[in-house]
Amino acid sequence: MKEAYDHKLFEKADYSETGLSGQEFENCTFKNCNFSNADLSKSRYIDCKLIDCNLSNAKISHAGLQNVTFLSCKIIGVDFSTCLPFLFEVSFEKCSLDYSKFIKNRLKKTKFKECTIREAIFTETDLTGASFDDCDLSNTVFSRTNLSQADFTTARNYSINLELNTARKTKFSFSGIVGLLSQYDIILE
Repeated sequence: MKEAYDHKLFEKADYSETGLSGQEFENCTFKNCNFSNADLSKSRYIDCKLIDCNLSNAKISHAGLQNVTFLSCKIIGVDFSTCLPFLFEVSFEKCSLDYSKFIKNRLKKTKFKECTIREAIFTETDLTGASFDDCDLSNTVFSRTNLSQADFTTARNYSINLELNTARKTKFSFSGIVGLLSQYDIILE
């Protein structure tokens, strides 16, 4: 039976065994909750905040994420490409998004602030106007992705092949140029 929750606070709950598949949450806040390996498939989150939560390896197939804010969350190995694309909107601050996948996601103007996004995959993703403020992008893959007007000025450890991605008016710092030339066999001194 599908349950709907509105303006509710969930605190220190452990959903790693039970999951929340098929549930609906609107204007809810989750604090210090454990969703590791949880099944959140077919659930909907509208205008929700997740703070200090562990979502590592959570299954979010056909989940609706509409204006969802993640703050200080551990989101390791989550496949966001399986979410419903309709009204998909997320933002991340001080999160660990290592090994996560954003394949064919529409992430226009998405804010990634002070996050580690190591060995993640952005393939055929629309990151138009997105910002990667003080993010570590070590070994993250950008392939056939629209990076137009995205801001990488304070991001670090990225390697972006500009021949495989669209990057019109994309902002990079001078020190980040090394990450744009890494696919060439050249030596910078």
